Amino acid sequence: MSDQVRAGDAPLYYEAHLFVCCNRRPDGHPRGSCAALGSEALRDYMKAQAKKMGLKGMRVNMAGCLDRCELGPCVVIYPEGVWYKIESKTDVDAILEQHMRDGGRAEALLLPARQL
Repeated sequence: MSDQVRAGDAPLYYEAHLFVCCNRRPDGHPRGSCAALGSEALRDYMKAQAKKMGLKGMRVNMAGCLDRCELGPCVVIYPEGVWYKIESKTDVDAILEQHMRDGGRAEALLLPARQL
Protein backbone atom coordinates (compact mmCIF):
# COMPACT_ATOMS: atom_id res chain seq x y z
CA MET A 1 0.00 0.00 0.00
CA SER A 2 1.38 3.39 -0.97
CA ASP A 3 1.09 6.44 1.26
CA GLN A 4 1.61 8.82 -1.65
CA VAL A 5 -1.12 11.13 -2.82
CA ARG A 6 -2.08 10.31 -6.37
CA ALA A 7 -3.49 12.48 -9.13
CA GLY A 8 -7.25 12.57 -8.82
CA ASP A 9 -7.28 11.85 -5.09
CA ALA A 10 -9.49 14.11 -3.03
CA PRO A 11 -7.62 16.56 -0.81
CA LEU A 12 -6.95 15.33 2.71
CA TYR A 13 -9.82 16.06 5.06
CA TYR A 14 -7.45 16.01 8.05
CA GLU A 15 -3.69 16.37 8.05
CA ALA A 16 -3.39 13.97 10.99
CA HIS A 17 -5.45 11.40 12.84
CA LEU A 18 -4.57 10.52 16.42
CA PHE A 19 -5.99 7.12 17.31
CA VAL A 20 -6.17 6.41 21.04
CA CYS A 21 -6.65 2.77 22.00
CA CYS A 22 -9.76 2.46 24.15
CA ASN A 23 -10.10 -1.31 23.96
CA ARG A 24 -11.56 -2.91 27.06
CA ARG A 25 -10.93 -6.52 28.01
CA PRO A 26 -12.32 -8.38 31.02
CA ASP A 27 -10.60 -7.66 34.32
CA GLY A 28 -7.64 -9.94 34.85
CA HIS A 29 -7.03 -10.61 31.15
CA PRO A 30 -3.35 -11.55 30.68
CA ARG A 31 -2.77 -8.88 28.02
CA GLY A 32 -4.49 -6.14 30.00
CA SER A 33 -6.44 -3.38 28.31
CA CYS A 34 -5.83 0.26 27.61
CA ALA A 35 -9.31 1.30 28.76
CA ALA A 36 -8.78 -0.33 32.15
CA LEU A 37 -5.66 1.82 32.48
CA GLY A 38 -7.51 5.08 31.81
CA SER A 39 -7.21 5.59 28.07
CA GLU A 40 -10.82 6.77 27.64
CA ALA A 41 -10.32 9.70 30.02
CA LEU A 42 -6.98 10.49 28.36
CA ARG A 43 -8.65 10.50 24.93
CA ASP A 44 -11.33 12.88 26.19
CA TYR A 45 -8.64 15.13 27.65
CA MET A 46 -6.64 14.99 24.40
CA LYS A 47 -9.68 16.09 22.38
CA ALA A 48 -10.45 18.97 24.74
CA GLN A 49 -6.82 20.05 25.01
CA ALA A 50 -6.28 20.03 21.23
CA LYS A 51 -9.30 22.28 20.85
CA LYS A 52 -8.11 24.54 23.69
CA MET A 53 -4.68 24.82 22.02
CA GLY A 54 -6.33 25.75 18.71
CA LEU A 55 -4.74 22.86 16.81
CA LYS A 56 -6.31 22.63 13.37
CA GLY A 57 -6.32 19.96 10.68
CA MET A 58 -6.26 17.05 13.09
CA ARG A 59 -8.74 14.63 14.60
CA VAL A 60 -8.51 12.67 17.85
CA ASN A 61 -10.32 9.34 17.45
CA MET A 62 -11.09 6.38 19.67
CA ALA A 63 -9.68 3.11 18.40
CA GLY A 64 -10.36 -0.47 19.29
CA CYS A 65 -7.43 -2.72 20.02
CA LEU A 66 -4.20 -1.48 18.43
CA ASP A 67 -2.47 -4.74 19.49
CA ARG A 68 0.17 -3.16 21.72
CA CYS A 69 -1.71 -4.07 24.89
CA GLU A 70 1.28 -4.98 27.04
CA LEU A 71 2.72 -1.50 26.52
CA GLY A 72 -0.21 0.24 28.15
CA PRO A 73 -2.44 3.00 26.84
CA CYS A 74 -1.15 4.09 23.46
CA VAL A 75 -1.83 6.47 20.62
CA VAL A 76 -0.73 6.25 17.00
CA ILE A 77 -0.56 9.31 14.76
CA TYR A 78 -1.23 8.91 11.06
CA PRO A 79 -0.20 9.42 8.34
CA GLU A 80 3.25 9.28 9.98
CA GLY A 81 2.65 6.07 11.92
CA VAL A 82 4.32 7.37 15.09
CA TRP A 83 3.38 5.49 18.28
CA TYR A 84 3.35 6.86 21.81
CA LYS A 85 2.57 5.53 25.28
CA ILE A 86 0.23 7.77 27.27
CA GLU A 87 -0.21 7.39 31.00
CA SER A 88 -1.09 10.91 32.13
CA LYS A 89 -2.39 14.31 31.08
CA THR A 90 1.24 15.46 31.12
CA ASP A 91 2.02 12.83 28.45
CA VAL A 92 -0.91 14.00 26.34
CA ASP A 93 0.26 17.62 26.66
CA ALA A 94 3.78 16.64 25.57
CA ILE A 95 2.48 14.87 22.45
CA LEU A 96 0.16 17.70 21.48
CA GLU A 97 2.83 20.35 22.05
CA GLN A 98 5.97 18.61 20.78
CA HIS A 99 4.51 16.53 17.94
CA MET A 100 1.32 18.22 16.77
CA ARG A 101 2.13 21.87 17.42
CA ASP A 102 5.91 21.93 16.98
CA GLY A 103 6.32 19.12 14.41
CA GLY A 104 8.88 17.21 16.45
CA ARG A 105 8.63 14.11 18.59
CA ALA A 106 7.88 13.53 22.26
CA GLU A 107 10.97 11.31 22.46
CA ALA A 108 10.47 10.07 26.02
CA LEU A 109 7.04 8.66 25.13
CA LEU A 110 7.83 6.88 21.85
CA LEU A 111 6.95 3.19 21.77
CA PRO A 112 9.61 0.78 20.52
CA ALA A 113 9.51 -0.42 16.93
CA ARG A 114 7.27 -3.36 16.15
CA GLN A 115 8.87 -6.68 16.93
CA LEU A 116 8.48 -8.92 13.88
